[in-house]
Amino acid sequence: MAQNEWWKGAVIYQIYPRSFQDTTGDGIGDLNGIINRLDYIKSLGVDAVWISPFFKSPMKDFGYDISDYRDIDPMFGSIGDFDRLIEQAHQRDIKIIIDQVLSHTSNEHPWFIESRTDKHNAKADWYVWADAKPDGSPPNNWLSIFGGVAWQWEPRRCQYYLHNFLTEQPDLNFHNPEVRSAVLDNVKFWLDKGVDGFRLDAINFCFHDKQLRDNPAKPKDLRQGRGFSEDNPYAFQYHYYNNTQPENLAFMAEIRSLLDQYPGTVSLGEISSEDSLQTMAEYTSGGDKLHMGYSFELLTEDYSAQYIRETVSRLETAMTEGWPCWAFSNHDVQRVASRWSKDGKRVNPQQVKMLTALLGSLRGSVCMYQGEELGLGEAEVAFEDLQDPYGITFWPNFKGRDGCRTPMPWASDKLNAGFTEGSPWLPVFTAHANNCVQSQEQETDSTLSQYKAFLAWRKTRPELITGDITFIDTQEPVLAFYRAIDDKKLLCVFNLSEQITDFEVEQHNYTPIKDLAHQTGEQAAGKVTLPGYGCFFASI
Repeated sequence: MAQNEWWKGAVIYQIYPRSFQDTTGDGIGDLNGIINRLDYIKSLGVDAVWISPFFKSPMKDFGYDISDYRDIDPMFGSIGDFDRLIEQAHQRDIKIIIDQVLSHTSNEHPWFIESRTDKHNAKADWYVWADAKPDGSPPNNWLSIFGGVAWQWEPRRCQYYLHNFLTEQPDLNFHNPEVRSAVLDNVKFWLDKGVDGFRLDAINFCFHDKQLRDNPAKPKDLRQGRGFSEDNPYAFQYHYYNNTQPENLAFMAEIRSLLDQYPGTVSLGEISSEDSLQTMAEYTSGGDKLHMGYSFELLTEDYSAQYIRETVSRLETAMTEGWPCWAFSNHDVQRVASRWSKDGKRVNPQQVKMLTALLGSLRGSVCMYQGEELGLGEAEVAFEDLQDPYGITFWPNFKGRDGCRTPMPWASDKLNAGFTEGSPWLPVFTAHANNCVQSQEQETDSTLSQYKAFLAWRKTRPELITGDITFIDTQEPVLAFYRAIDDKKLLCVFNLSEQITDFEVEQHNYTPIKDLAHQTGEQAAGKVTLPGYGCFFASI
């Protein structure tokens, strides 16, 4: 059982394949690029990689619009390349988790092409179709997260179809059991290929309200989002009816039932709802639904000890049965090194090292995004170089997701920092090239070296892998908590500011961890003095 639950406390390294390593010279990363870098990934000390979509796609949303769930897009390689990736990763004891985008397909998927022809074909009810109102307007007030109404007119059927994301991403009708069966069959295809698990994109969007009821308006002072900004009309509504429907819980159980036939495989659901923490708890409850929940709750602008403490504590209270997974960065949000920096731009290497230790010390599993180990900040991408339709629509208030998706810098003395010999799909950011893998591997105090050292030490501390967490009531800017399992207990203290600060310790027999590079705090006379962005770990 312990071996089958390898994912508990695991560090999962997210790869955005377009931007990781190109081996063909077309400027786009590919599966062979990942294979070529497996030794590097192994050196990080991570347990698994999560690979963003590489399936056949028109790439309107860069792979999250899938036209064939069982084939590799030629720009990324072939099925044979994927088989080789699985084999090579497993030889290095690296697990492979892949994205599954179940709630919607591309409008070029054969299912949709058939469904839109008329109202009487075999797949007529496979997508969410609805008649117009008598005045020709959409069926209700639902909005797309990418801007504008969530309904697109289809003249072949004289009906609207639902799209919670891009117009080119029509939503499947999960109320239809044939749809659920076909979707699960696609998931099974990859399980048979030997994948170790799935990151389930927007998994709470699978079902919609059958009655198509209007979403109620949200007061202006409550318009805050996760993955979208306040100037997006999507923030103007409570999304009670276009996602997170009660029927979805039974579908989570169907997914789990399938995965249980493949011991050791895991499901990680991405959840963005009106109360994401509560939804995470529900979707991982009972031991018969998802293994882990993942949300945007720490992918926010709010960087305070109080916010982090309250967010994690709320989930701890709600999630009494499931297992959490935390992240500070991913392919959809501004990189944390910039987002939580003092001025929103300047990257402080000491802060990055502290954040690695903090993320790796929270209870749960951890997702770390490619480049986080290098301390990469958000890249500046000129408007004319933007690729993300989301950013193009909301420019300049929201510059989209391209700034966190620019190519991985491998070597400063090579063309395009070693990412490609061709023209990269997004420009290589100069500041990134200066912080490349090659240069950081040669420095013992680099962000990369400290990242490896911390993850290696973390593996030796069962308290940090599966132990409980208990927060200490602290004043800003200090965040402190205990991690404990059996008779082992660890004190973890973090200074979230660049100013020197003191932390009054309780009366315990503390033994500071001296062999840890991240240990920058000093204990004396009942208090710990932490330098700017300092950490302190002690056994009790």
